[in-house]
Amino acid sequence: MNTVSAESSTVNPAAGPVAGGPDDKPAALAGFTIGITAARRAEEFATLLERRGAHIVQAPAIRIIPLIDDTELRRATETVISNPPDITVATTGIGFRGWVEAADNWALGETLLDALTASRVLARGPKAKGAIRAAGLREEWSPESESSAEVLDHLLEEGVEGKRIAVQLHGATTEWEPIPDFCEVMRSAGAEVIPVPVYRWLPPKDPSQLDRMIELAINGELDAITFTSAPAVASLLGRAQDTHVLELLLNAMRTRVIAFSVGPVTAAPLEALGVPTTEPHRARLGALARHIADELPRRARNLQAGGHHISLRGSCVVVDGAVKQVPPASLSIMRALAKRPGMVVSREDLLAVLPGAGGDTHAVETAVARLRAAIGAPKVVQTVVKRGYRLALDPVDTHPTEDR
Repeated sequence: MNTVSAESSTVNPAAGPVAGGPDDKPAALAGFTIGITAARRAEEFATLLERRGAHIVQAPAIRIIPLIDDTELRRATETVISNPPDITVATTGIGFRGWVEAADNWALGETLLDALTASRVLARGPKAKGAIRAAGLREEWSPESESSAEVLDHLLEEGVEGKRIAVQLHGATTEWEPIPDFCEVMRSAGAEVIPVPVYRWLPPKDPSQLDRMIELAINGELDAITFTSAPAVASLLGRAQDTHVLELLLNAMRTRVIAFSVGPVTAAPLEALGVPTTEPHRARLGALARHIADELPRRARNLQAGGHHISLRGSCVVVDGAVKQVPPASLSIMRALAKRPGMVVSREDLLAVLPGAGGDTHAVETAVARLRAAIGAPKVVQTVVKRGYRLALDPVDTHPTEDR
């Protein structure tokens, strides 16, 4: 795998041809750098994207803490066994399995399943449904949306007053997760609610990888960030807020870094903050990988200049289908020129995008020279004497594709 660690200071995707067509082409994502925030199945997801040519930056945004030995979980389990609920709501597959495993460890597994057999079991989504069936039980109903809100609406519509309802919780909520307080709403509607806390989401012990991903996104060195759970979104946003770069991150994700979500529940915190998201029709890792392979090439900034097809990526430039490694300073120049394609950009304006260059305009000339050498297409960047530089757009493409 070509996955980089958070400590890497640069991103170097492997050179190779770029395919812009169907996702089954192995190089459909060549030249793209994609951030993965997943904690579970991250390696599997990374492999799916790397097979399509992507370069991956991993930064698990959360860690899952099981509560097998937690007295609160055991107390809830014994409550369910002693007086089986009318309704049991399973919200996650990993959580429901963890509950049964914990009960087995306490020699209460069979009695717990007997109690749940007497209960009407609802599953929030297919993973919870699979865990229910693996335990030898059968769910009564599951929403198509895989949304806790739809489960809540379903219960409220049928009426919960006087009902005992056990709810397998799915981790701590934060201000970034616009999920209604499921238990409190049902209590207000007259239900007796038994919360079953099986595990909790916590931030990573070492936030350095997350900090690095945030930095890459802000600097435009990521093409996309992927999310497979709402808590991962919450953790990323929370860390950006703690390090005082939240607005910079949100601006990057609203403009040039595409946010890919596995489904609408995961996307909700970002959408609430004005960050556009895109997701597959099915909330599955494979479907998400295929969706990314379709969308990223389509949304890339493409133009015809100097007789070449140019596609700008977060960490490289693709010229006529070949990935070209470009020094960071030169890539900053290319981004600045691409924002105003065909227009002259002064040396002073280009100097402003070169950190640490001071007031020396020779730094611009050096960066442009290295850019031309790196992409192997010197006519793409045209010198306009005494004025600056511009991308020499070909007449056939005066309206290049926008970032979003």
